[in-house]
Parts: sequence; structure tokens; C-alpha cells
Amino acid sequence: MEPAEALATLMSPEGRVDPYPAYERLRAHGPIVQANPGVFAVTGYAEADELLRDARVRVLDEHLRDDLLPNWRNSPAVSSIARSMLRTNPPDHSRMRRLAAGAFTPRRIGAMREVVAAQTDELIDAMATAGRSGAPVDFMAEFAYPLPVAVICELLGVPAADRPLFRRWTADLTGVLEPEITPAELAVADAGAAELRDYFAELVAARRRRPADDLTTALVQAHDTGDRLSGEELLANLVILLVAGFETTTNLLGNGLAVLLAHPRAADVLRQHPQHAPAYVDELLRFDSPVQLTTRASGETVRLDGVEVPAGSWILLLLGAANRDPRRYPRPERFDPWRAQLNPLSFGAGPHYCLGAGLARLEAQVAFPALLRRLPGLASAGQPRRRIRLTLRGYDHLPVTVGEPLPATDGGAPAGTATGSP
Repeated sequence: MEPAEALATLMSPEGRVDPYPAYERLRAHGPIVQANPGVFAVTGYAEADELLRDARVRVLDEHLRDDLLPNWRNSPAVSSIARSMLRTNPPDHSRMRRLAAGAFTPRRIGAMREVVAAQTDELIDAMATAGRSGAPVDFMAEFAYPLPVAVICELLGVPAADRPLFRRWTADLTGVLEPEITPAELAVADAGAAELRDYFAELVAARRRRPADDLTTALVQAHDTGDRLSGEELLANLVILLVAGFETTTNLLGNGLAVLLAHPRAADVLRQHPQHAPAYVDELLRFDSPVQLTTRASGETVRLDGVEVPAGSWILLLLGAANRDPRRYPRPERFDPWRAQLNPLSFGAGPHYCLGAGLARLEAQVAFPALLRRLPGLASAGQPRRRIRLTLRGYDHLPVTVGEPLPATDGGAPAGTATGSP
């Protein structure tokens, strides 16, 4: 299959639901390949890692976007993303990122472990109650969404009563992150973005009247005390912090649980030895990444692996493919939490490495051992439903039965060290 045909397959609904066959068809042409005029696809781990760190390769900021989408400023969805740190280059990116970084230091994240553990136990209790009769429970609705949204909303200072609003708004908005979007999909994304911006405009006004110890107040004060953050940047970054703060983690939890339920021996090792959770979470991130791709543009000509990428080219960095590069990970289709040198690219690399990566890892490292220990009868139930998305890969619906729960009394499984492969 030619690269253009493989890329077209990847962008089809079937390819978005299961991109891995299309990745391998592209990989057959090399780790970096020209798929269409001016469009290059990257499937190699080393190549993706290098390009993510290369200062000559830039995100599609508003100046580059003017050439591709002249009317993008009229789209609430595109403009919300474009004016955030996600879609800006230095020095603006560095300035905006620095303002939010204080909420995501290792010390601050570590201090949230007990809060995450308490919320995890509450949600497990609720799942056990809902599934007591043996009826299937939707893991996405009952656990994978509410856990990370509660955590990021706590950081932002969003009232608990408002959190259910965000699932539909953000699901609609994130359609704009796809490499291709139809006018109808853009209209849906714009509606979601408008709702989110209106909500945060009201929250900003509330924090001006009554400051609080939260990230929204910190960003409002950064805006109000000088020129460090414009009004548009303030709203755009609040939107992107909320969206990125739970969408990725929600998908990590859903994708990860599906993998663990399909690998009961590996799940049992984690159940008995929760200290291995960091390695398990990194392998889950590698095996079925919640973020499958990111895009860049070459600011000048770049030559890599004998392939010349001219200035102005569009680069599709296929993170899900890079995480299954057999040159980096032998037998990449095999789930193996005992791999050496994991370092998946699921959260990117370089200046745009995900600000909340440590928080997402913490939530998953707490959640998976607790779910497996407290719900030893947890099992798949019925047919799961994937979202028809490529950039953010996850489930709409993941039905499970929970079985008879164990109490949250001893704080984890017995200590010990597992040996060998699950």
C-alpha cells in the first residue's frame, strides 16, 4: 500500500477506531515518509522524539494557521486552542507555561496522592453499589471521567456541582484536535468551545470579586497585574488546562483497564504488588496511547534519516506508532510491563511535553491497583464502544461487572516483589 493510501486509511472512521494496521503500512515505507505533497508521517520512535525537541520544528501557531485557515479567528474552537500554550511557540509558549507550571510541580502532585486515593475509593464504592445486582456498569461514566475531572477542577477551583457540565462540552471541543474535521464537526466543536469560554468568563469574574487558592485565581492575577497574559490567553489557557487535565487521563484509565482485563495474569500481579504501578502505567501508555498524534510544521528545511522535509511542511508525529516501533520495543504488540527503558512518547517530548503528565500518571498509579484489589471480580461485560477519534484515543462506553467488593481498609495489597513476566 502506498503512503498516501495508508494515510487515507488512517484518517477513515475504521482507521481512527483501530489505527495500528495503518501505522504498520506507513512504517513499511520507513520511519519518516512523505505521504502527500507537503505532508510527512513519522512512525519511528527516535525520529519522533528528535523532531519533538527540534527548535526548527514548530507547532501550528496563529501565524502558520493564517495560511491554512484564513478564517480561523471566527471559530471559537480553533481560536481557543490557537491562543493557548498548546498552540504557541517560544517566547509566548514559555511565558504562558511558566505561569501555570507552579500547580504541577512534583511536590504539589505528590501532595495530591491522598486526595486521589480518597476519590478513587469513593468512586469504587459507587460502582459497587450501582453493580450490586450484577448489572453492567459503564466504567467511563462511573469512574474514568469523574476521577480526573474532580482532580483538575479542584486545581482550577471549579465548584463540584458544575463538573458534570464539562463532559459534553469538552468532547465536542476536542474534535478540533483531529487532523481532519468536517464543517459539521467544526460547528459542534464551536458550540462546545463557546459554552466553555462563557463558563470560564463567569469564573474569572467570580475570582476577581473573591480570590481563592486555586490556579484560576493565579492566572487571573497574572492577567490583571501586567502584560504577562492577555484576556484571550487567559480564557484559552483555562479551557485547555481543563480539557487536557482530564481528557488524556480519562482515556488512559479506560484504555488501561481494557488492557488489564484482557491480560488477567498481568492484572493479578499488579493486584498483589501495587508497587509496580509506575511500570504498568508507562507500559499502558505505550501499548495503547491516549494521545495518538500531534502535528508540527517545519520552520526550515530539516533532513532526517535521509529524508528531506522542506520548510513549511506539515508533519504528523504518530505517537501511537512511535510507541510501537520495533526498533525501540521488541515485540511491540505484546503488553509487557517489565520492559526496560520505557519512556513512551504519549505525553510528547521537548518544550511541549505535557504539563500535567505527572498528575495523569499519579491518578492511574493510584486507580489501577485500587480497582483490581477492591473489585477482584471486575470483568468485561458486553461490547465496548470506541470513540471515532484518532488524536485522543479512548472509549465512549466500557461496560464492566464489578462483582463483590472488598473494603478500603488496608490501603493496598500486601507488600512484595513480583518476579518474571506477568
